[in-house]
Amino acid sequence: MTVDVIIPDWPAPKAIKALSTTRLGGVSNAPYDALNLATHVGDNPSTVSTNRHILTEQAHLPEPPRWLNQTHGTAVINSRDWQLDSDADASYSLDSNHVCTVMTADCLPVLICNKQAGFVAAVHAGWRGLADGIIEKTIAHYHAAPSDLMVWLGPAIGPNHFEVCTDVYTIFTKQSAIAKNAFIQTDPTHYLADIYHLARLRIQQTGINAIYGGGSCTVSDPARFFSYRRDGVCGRMASMIWIDSK
Repeated sequence: MTVDVIIPDWPAPKAIKALSTTRLGGVSNAPYDALNLATHVGDNPSTVSTNRHILTEQAHLPEPPRWLNQTHGTAVINSRDWQLDSDADASYSLDSNHVCTVMTADCLPVLICNKQAGFVAAVHAGWRGLADGIIEKTIAHYHAAPSDLMVWLGPAIGPNHFEVCTDVYTIFTKQSAIAKNAFIQTDPTHYLADIYHLARLRIQQTGINAIYGGGSCTVSDPARFFSYRRDGVCGRMASMIWIDSK
């Protein structure tokens, strides 16, 4: 089988390598078919291990991905401090060949690099993490001008499918009045939320204007993407970034 991956369309330096997987190319059976990369969703552990090996080999990764135990929190770790399944929702690296990785199945994966190819980060941004500042807390580990950074937004739940209640709308609009532009009210207690728009607003407020991606919808493309909102039990995709030493 051949692993199907998305390569970010952004003007990153040549030494920056990044990709986002789809569900295509692995060996898992339904409902995890086929390239499930998560060990916590009920799939056979040996099958997940095989999928991870296939990805590492076919994507020519310099090392196995540095998988995180994601908790919808705001913990950010340096890749040098990584241990297997470290509790965090973002990691960053200043070192070559450290493959910073997050898994998603509707939540927003955010990949970050600088123009000098000396800093990379991968962020798992569900609405809770986004509201609590996971992206800003990751960017804070870059100790230079944020304008040197660029961001790519990977596959996530699209604005036509991300229904939320009033509490989510209130959280974001209390933080920023302009966030209301990311919501469309559908009834007295429900809204459709554009997680891409919400992320762009927060990223721009840090001083970063180079923002790319954000054109996919995991829910509306079942042939290519896992979606927890659509399917409940399903696999997970991975988005990863590293500094190439070659």
